[in-house]
Amino acid sequence: MSFSHLGLSDKVLAAVAAAGYTTPTPIQDQAIPYVLARRDVLGIAQTGTGKTAAFVLPMLTMLEKGRARARMPRTLILEPTRELAAQVKESFDKYGAGQKLNVALLIGGVSFGDQDSKLMRGVDVLIATPGRLLDHTERGGLLLTGVELLVIDEADRMLDMGFIPDIERICKMIPFTRQTLFFTATMPPEIRRVTETFLHNPEKVEVSRPATTAVGVSQFQVAVGCEPHEKRETLRRLLRDAKDLQNAIIFCNRKREVALLYKSLQKHGFSVGALHGDMDQSARTQALDQFRKGEIPLLVASDVAARGLDIPAVSHVFNFDVPHHADDYVHRIGRTGRAGRAGTAISIVTPLDQKSMAAVEKLTGQTIPHAEGSAPADAPTEASSDRSEKARESRSREGSRGGRKPRREREREPRRPHGGRGPAPQSQQTAAFNPPGNPPPRTPSIGRPERAPAQRDTISEPADHSHLPAFLLRPVRARV
Repeated sequence: MSFSHLGLSDKVLAAVAAAGYTTPTPIQDQAIPYVLARRDVLGIAQTGTGKTAAFVLPMLTMLEKGRARARMPRTLILEPTRELAAQVKESFDKYGAGQKLNVALLIGGVSFGDQDSKLMRGVDVLIATPGRLLDHTERGGLLLTGVELLVIDEADRMLDMGFIPDIERICKMIPFTRQTLFFTATMPPEIRRVTETFLHNPEKVEVSRPATTAVGVSQFQVAVGCEPHEKRETLRRLLRDAKDLQNAIIFCNRKREVALLYKSLQKHGFSVGALHGDMDQSARTQALDQFRKGEIPLLVASDVAARGLDIPAVSHVFNFDVPHHADDYVHRIGRTGRAGRAGTAISIVTPLDQKSMAAVEKLTGQTIPHAEGSAPADAPTEASSDRSEKARESRSREGSRGGRKPRREREREPRRPHGGRGPAPQSQQTAAFNPPGNPPPRTPSIGRPERAPAQRDTISEPADHSHLPAFLLRPVRARV
């Protein structure tokens, strides 16, 4: 089976052959004919199975006829992240090298002036993130009334990132008679409802059950304690002991954790880069290019790198944090084992991650085994329990030295005459800490006799002042 029977143009077939591809993937084989027939398509397939080419190749064939007008793109592709948008543009540059098509990229981190100049020349293919696209439309520099084909890529990620309201606004600006293509690897119920709104009698192309993982990916989990330093130590050990590790992507749930782990690995001598959403676009592009070229073997990233990035030779994926959403696990480990290659995915699991890990196993329909020598996360080792207990005791002591004291110590303090709690009167303090047999220091008179505290204000044992610094415990004699 070859690409020749799919109905692609001669120019596109020549570009595919020049790229070294001879056989279409299942999603390409089934989706391309429907796209060329101008049907709406809902494509569901595992990540790494060629979904991008499933809409790029037929679009190139369809765009050979016609001409773009200024500020009115002919086709529109929406992507959730800048990296995915740039990757789709690379696909058009690769397969459309023999065609005179204008392809524009509208993403954040780039000046509006350069993007406006490209829109003025006329755009055949507009690839954009929703936020930047709406910025251009609100400025009046972009009209979507000439869009003939709309592609919403990674639709489930669009939902997770809160882009669905923006997509609804964008769709109202596009003609109702447009052709719409949805491509996704997972199909949560919310996305199913969205497809019913945006698609009209679509052809459903499902080459695999939603949320399934690639067969060539070996999955393991490693149990650790809850302390952050234990997770970092375990990750360093796994990186040093991993067999056939060529390069790896290490996923964290938060941007702050990405930065901390990046600095930690650098400190321990690893060649590593970082990628998360708060970085400048130039820094993000540089880190991704260095990782693709093999200049840095490790990349610590947030979920911005979990969707659609095509880096075929990734040998390992490490989940430093188990994802909160089970769908994200499928996309993360989909960065390895692409195009039929073998890969390894290892998740570091704490006792707090058990619920998330159970959701992953339920979604994927398989049990993820523990790595050899790894105890279950719900049964922490004796050493980790001792360390956790010592850490709690240390935090308790620190809390008693400054700030609000523990409740038990507050309850043991004598009450003030007005009913509040606090340090005992000076006469009681000095009496408590003077050696036996010494006369107590004299206290200043303030013009009236001191009222003896009521019986309810006294306690049967001396107040505990171990939390006070030594210089505050020295006796003080008041001058009369």
